[in-house]
Amino acid sequence: MRAVIQRVASASVSVDGEVISQIGRGLMVLVGIGREQMIQRPTLPPSRAKCTPAWSPKAAADRRHSLSLRVFSDPGDESKMWKKSVKDIDGDVLCVSQFTLMAQTKKGSKPDFHNAMATTDSRALYSTFLDAMRRGYKNEKIQDGRFGAMMNVSLTNEVRFLSAPSRETNLPLQGPVTFTIDSRRWEYISEPPSGTSTPKTSTTSAAASTLEASTVE
Repeated sequence: MRAVIQRVASASVSVDGEVISQIGRGLMVLVGIGREQMIQRPTLPPSRAKCTPAWSPKAAADRRHSLSLRVFSDPGDESKMWKKSVKDIDGDVLCVSQFTLMAQTKKGSKPDFHNAMATTDSRALYSTFLDAMRRGYKNEKIQDGRFGAMMNVSLTNEVRFLSAPSRETNLPLQGPVTFTIDSRRWEYISEPPSGTSTPKTSTTSAAASTLEASTVE
């Protein structure tokens, strides 16, 4: 799974001109689900030769990820950045399925979406992801788009003027804030050629639960 998380003042989703979901202050989460592939691990016995699935819906919603990611300032002292999670501030979360996050752009000018999971399977896993999010927080705080629909997504990034300069940046302004999370345990791989036992791997990092953060302050 790959997710883009933005700190927002508000966000909404419309389908056919009708607003179907909207939130106030909190997080906007775009979620892309890739194909689950298994690779052999030579250090394990034959009975356990294949690794676990490439990602876990529960892992993506646990305290190390979106729900407990500390992207908000301390309400008592806004110059103290990265102190509170969306749960700490009783904020909202709007999740939207976004298969284009799995696009490959290494060849040519046309995005390649072959790494995105098929619709039927991704719908089921996305539903599991939402259930895990709701169990990890409050059901009414987790809003959703409409899977597979043509959605218009609107959001307002939260930009805050601080009463005192930030201790990290020495600036009186904070935001916008955007993070990219990749919870794949292993890299996506090409299928091994017929008659070979070692799969050809891509150059993508295989580090577990890689968290890359990009912020503009």
